[in-house]
Amino acid sequence: MKKLIYITPLLLLVTICLFVLIFILTEKDPQKPPSPLINQDVPIFILHNLYDKNKTIQSADLKNHYTLINFFASWCAPCKLEHPLFFNIKKENPKLFILGINYKDKKNDARSYLELEGNPYSFVGIDPNGKIGFEFGVFGLPETFVINNKGEIIYKHIGLLTKEIYYEKIKPLL
Repeated sequence: MKKLIYITPLLLLVTICLFVLIFILTEKDPQKPPSPLINQDVPIFILHNLYDKNKTIQSADLKNHYTLINFFASWCAPCKLEHPLFFNIKKENPKLFILGINYKDKKNDARSYLELEGNPYSFVGIDPNGKIGFEFGVFGLPETFVINNKGEIIYKHIGLLTKEIYYEKIKPLL
């Protein structure tokens, strides 16, 4: 019994070390958890337009063309940093549909933000309670998704989108 008391911490330490080693060897990044939605259809949704509540877009509208979806908010500092990049993306890819989803934000704050900084989006939808973000697995802002012409999510980026990430990861998919 006494040996068991001495061996238990050692066994626990060895077990933890094995899990860490496996994690390192599989090159998993804890900052970028895998998305179960990759290569899956876009979740079913209907979004109302930020500027006109009578205009809507739904998931079925994303088929037959590539789409970039960006979850953003006026209160999100990294969103403000990446915002100018979407103008460049739009300029380089005029046929790309860029869907901005204003996430858990006040309509007036979102409108003021886009009036001040400009609107690079083809359509700006609102997700005031985060329900659509939840369906996409959004847990922090900003988050960006690439949707192929079949309506499937082919890429997800969590966090600030940079030129390097755009050119290395997203541009080749478009």
